[in-house]
Amino acid sequence: MSTQEAILENLKGIAQMIKDTFGSRCEVVVHDLRDLEHSLIFIAGEVTGRSVGAPITDLVVKTLQQQNGSAHDMIGYKTITKDGRILRSSTTFIRDEHNKVFATLCINYDITEMLNFTTLLQDFINPNQNNNEEKEETFATTVQETIESLVNQTITKVGKHPTAMSMDEKVRFVGILEERGAFMIKGAVDYIAAILNVSKFTVYNYLNRYRAIIEVHKND
Repeated sequence: MSTQEAILENLKGIAQMIKDTFGSRCEVVVHDLRDLEHSLIFIAGEVTGRSVGAPITDLVVKTLQQQNGSAHDMIGYKTITKDGRILRSSTTFIRDEHNKVFATLCINYDITEMLNFTTLLQDFINPNQNNNEEKEETFATTVQETIESLVNQTITKVGKHPTAMSMDEKVRFVGILEERGAFMIKGAVDYIAAILNVSKFTVYNYLNRYRAIIEVHKND
C-alpha cells in the first residue's frame, strides 16, 4: 500500500470518529484530489445530500488554483446547502511525504437550529461579535453541478450574460474561470464553449489571450 493510500485509510477512520463524536448534525467527508470528478471517497453522516463518487466542491477547486497548490486550511467558514440550511464548515488539505496536496478532510456541521435560537438572544449574547467570513461553496452531487456553479458565479462577476458579452469580456470570462480552477475539471471546456456559443478551439484561444495579458502585466 502506498503512503497516499495509507493516509486515506487513516482519514476514513478519523472522519467516522469525528462524526460519531458530534452526532447526526455532523457530516465528515474525505476527498481524493487525484480524481476531481469523483473525489469523494468516504462520507460519514448526511448533511449535504452527497454520496461516494460526488465531485470536489467549487470552493476547494478555486482554493487549489488560486493558491497554486499551496492551499491553506479553511476553518469555521459559513456555507449554505441547497435547501437553505446553514453550516459551519472546515476543510484541511492533506499532503503526502513530498508535501504535495492530494486529499482533503472536510467537516460540515448543521447549525441552522442553533442560529434560529441564537437570533432570539442576539442582543444579549455578545452583540459586538463579528461574523465569520462567508464563503460560497456548492455541495455538488454531480461534476456538472460544480462546473455550472463556477460558470454562474463568473457570469455574476462579469455582470453580463455570455450572449451579450464582447470578445474582450469573453476573454475575461474565460480568464476568471481559469483563476477559479474550472479548467481542472474534465468536461468544463465543452460546457464553457456551449455557454459562449463558440468552439472549444475558440475557448482555448480566449484562454491564451488572457494568459498573455496577465504575463504582460507581470512584466510591467
